[in-house]
Amino acid sequence: MALEIERKFLVINDTWMSDVRLRTRIVQGYLAHTDTTTVRVRIKGEVAFLTIKGTSKGISRTEYEYEIPVADAEAMLAEMAQGPVIDKVRHLIDVDGHTWEFDVFAGENAGLVMAEIELASDSQEYTVPGWAGLDVSDDPRYYNVNLASNPFRQWGLDG
Repeated sequence: MALEIERKFLVINDTWMSDVRLRTRIVQGYLAHTDTTTVRVRIKGEVAFLTIKGTSKGISRTEYEYEIPVADAEAMLAEMAQGPVIDKVRHLIDVDGHTWEFDVFAGENAGLVMAEIELASDSQEYTVPGWAGLDVSDDPRYYNVNLASNPFRQWGLDG
């Protein structure tokens, strides 16, 4: 069983941009979402994945991810995705031995920039850099599955 443990922060400035070591476009959509399970299809650069995630328990949840053909992922996104797909560019930087992932969203979520760090345990220590604003790890509005059904650009309209 795979376990995902991550913290998510809103990004409050662009000082991180000079430290980027890799950029990758990501397009993803959700095929199913219940109280206990989420099924996602993601095209990350030239590779595609089918991911099944369990219920969040704090900042942890089970996650299973499998590589699939890009053509299959494109078909699933076109035919089965619930709500608009998430379109973003992921930027990677290293801070004190940890890799941070910055997602700069486009489309219906344009204007949203989040940074996340994956941890080995809930109690693992890490440095919170100056560009990290509010910790939104426990705010379901910022889960990508919810951004697909309630995009960031609509929050001013319907909350």
